[in-house]
Amino acid sequence: MNRRNFVGRAATGLSALAVPASGWAAASPPEAAHSSARPTNDRAYWLATLLRVVESVLTNAAAGRLKATMPVEAAPGQQEGRRAVTHLEALGRTLTGLAPWLELKDVPADEAARQQRAAEQARQAIAHAVSPQDADFLNFNQGGQPVVDAAFLAHALLRAPSHLWEKLPAAAQTQLVQALQSTRVIKPVYSNWLLFSAIIEAALLKFTGSGDLMRMDYAIREHQTWYKGDGTYGDGPDFHWDYYNSYVIQPMLLDVVGTLVAAGKERPELLETLRTRARRYAAVQERLVAPDGSFAAFGRSLAYRCGAFQHLAQCALQGLLPEALPAGQARGALTAVIRRTLEAPGTFDAQGWLQIGLCGHQPGIGETYISTGSLYLCTTAFLPLGLPATHAFWASPAQDWTARRIWSGQDVHTDHAL
Repeated sequence: MNRRNFVGRAATGLSALAVPASGWAAASPPEAAHSSARPTNDRAYWLATLLRVVESVLTNAAAGRLKATMPVEAAPGQQEGRRAVTHLEALGRTLTGLAPWLELKDVPADEAARQQRAAEQARQAIAHAVSPQDADFLNFNQGGQPVVDAAFLAHALLRAPSHLWEKLPAAAQTQLVQALQSTRVIKPVYSNWLLFSAIIEAALLKFTGSGDLMRMDYAIREHQTWYKGDGTYGDGPDFHWDYYNSYVIQPMLLDVVGTLVAAGKERPELLETLRTRARRYAAVQERLVAPDGSFAAFGRSLAYRCGAFQHLAQCALQGLLPEALPAGQARGALTAVIRRTLEAPGTFDAQGWLQIGLCGHQPGIGETYISTGSLYLCTTAFLPLGLPATHAFWASPAQDWTARRIWSGQDVHTDHAL
């Protein structure tokens, strides 16, 4: 494809590639089904793409067949070890990105049937995952990895409390609480992992009234000491050139502290400090998106694809975009990244599961801790689907993002540190 045409389509909101019809959507009523026709606006494109990504996980997990059907792609020699943990990875990461759309109350009429079906499947999937007698009972406490993905599941619950918690059957609620509590046997690594334990406890606090305040406070305090300035935290005491400020640190830190503030157990002033830093990092993230939707491929976990921009997506969702970053411009940047990382040939296997890579199928880009389930963190780029279609994020005209403006010769404002 001609590079100029690709970038031009990204700016206008028209998909550069058609999104094929999928089995998940085809099972929906005809008026809600995907079509092989190109989506006509950004929101339609985002939703069609997200549902294509989550289809295999959601459908099989809802049927209690995630373990039986999901392939386990991993680095050489790592497959068996990852098989013990990758299914919770897939479920937790799928739901943490899908959750805001599931929770949206004034959903557009043409999305309603798909939303209802996805929410029902999500609850069915959770019920299978936490039932000890179920063939799809997932590993929440053996080894270290389960605390990571129990945390993503907990984050999903915080993002969709009505559809993923309140509407869950009582028995499944009890088993889910027990599963989350069982992760307490895992000692998190002295790094961003502290936030995994913290957000699990935040979910327990919100839904049961009782969470370990010490685990939350320790993670919050350590991350304050690890703040490096200009909107960026270290991953532990050291600074790392990677995207973990977006994959984990800032989204979870904001929502742990936000949950504590709502419960009257943390100072609102701390949350405002975190939000100020978050706005700055969102501005940095938007400037990282190149004119063609690519971004600098440095650091760990590049196989999370567009999930590298979860922070920018969450800031859009939570109304935290910087004043100098219009909603239509943020949407343009995120749309370009989504296209660049999810449309390349080889992104999906023949059965619709994600394959390791950043732009297509690139097995060598996956670290030893990466497996098929890991890849579903890409869903977090889609968080703004939790905003109404009338919100400025969707209703504003698409605008060129900063790098596209600069490198096409347009005038831009100067950038300033926090």
